[in-house]
Amino acid sequence: MKTEKIVGLLKTKSILKQKVFDNTSRTFLMLKEVLSEVTSELNPSLAEIDPRVTVEYTNRGMFEVQLKIAGDMLVFSMFTNAFEFDRNHPIWKNSYAAKNSYNSICGMISIYNFLNDSFRYNRTADLGYLIARMFVNYEYYYFVEGKQQMNNWVNHFGTAAISRQILRDIVESAILYTLNFDLLVPPYDSVKIITLEQMNSKIESARFQTGKRLGFTFNSDDISAQLKL
Repeated sequence: MKTEKIVGLLKTKSILKQKVFDNTSRTFLMLKEVLSEVTSELNPSLAEIDPRVTVEYTNRGMFEVQLKIAGDMLVFSMFTNAFEFDRNHPIWKNSYAAKNSYNSICGMISIYNFLNDSFRYNRTADLGYLIARMFVNYEYYYFVEGKQQMNNWVNHFGTAAISRQILRDIVESAILYTLNFDLLVPPYDSVKIITLEQMNSKIESARFQTGKRLGFTFNSDDISAQLKL
């Protein structure tokens, strides 16, 4: 009896998760193409303004790609696993997800914002911020979790399949959000005392821990610029 259940799950759930992975992989490949296109389109205009201000696309393998935008770095990272959502997640208010539990099993692509100098100077302790997560299921239906999108971002799940144009919208929204997400001066009290080791490290390799909101609480409502998808 248990053997039959095991075989049954392998035939259904395990195969479904493999399809989710395949769809997410194809989506990520399409995302790379979109990022490359955006880079090619933006740079000619930027060269006329200031050659130091550029957009650079770097493919770092099957599951990661970077987009340098002037002083910022966007990192797009695909996870190789399929995910289910906890019971408190708003997705369960969506009729498409609620009618079949397999509909809500998704692959995930995350978008992080770092400072470019964190990579340039190998400041491994610097902080990056998750600004959006894209979810894709076995039918190519998608939704995006983004900053200040906590009310209605999941409503359309099950009505629209991922496409090149949607990925373009996501990329452009992430870029706009990043450019408006400024580096804040850390609170005085959080940096008023340092060790000699920290000072020597800074002198040698500029490795003070840095992040756009270092010392501040980074909540969904703390940025005036919105990621509108």
